[in-house]
Amino acid sequence: EVQLVESGGGLVQAGGSLRLSCAASGFTFDDYAIGWFRQAPGKERERVACISNNIGTSYTVYADSVKGRFTISSDNAKNTVYLQMNSLKVEDAAVYYCAAERLCGLGPHYWGQGTQVIVSS
Repeated sequence: EVQLVESGGGLVQAGGSLRLSCAASGFTFDDYAIGWFRQAPGKERERVACISNNIGTSYTVYADSVKGRFTISSDNAKNTVYLQMNSLKVEDAAVYYCAAERLCGLGPHYWGQGTQVIVSS
């Protein structure tokens, strides 16, 4: 069964840091890009970052709102993607989801259940 399991969310003070993890199983990890998305109440789902895990096709994509603060990385041997979030702002609070897509921007095939990030001022 295909699974994407997020972890690492929680409560953090503005200016602090969190590292989210996305552990994948049940599909060929190296054939997909993994994206991080977030959604807050009343807002549209937003693509935060994406990383390509295809051999010979390696790149990352970031939303302008998180450039310089968030870093996406992957450990293909562990089928895991990370999102390091630094200098967190109140507006970063949301449920964060990871998703697998063939290439960044083509549309996810699989979604995780999400992990909530709460940022206090």
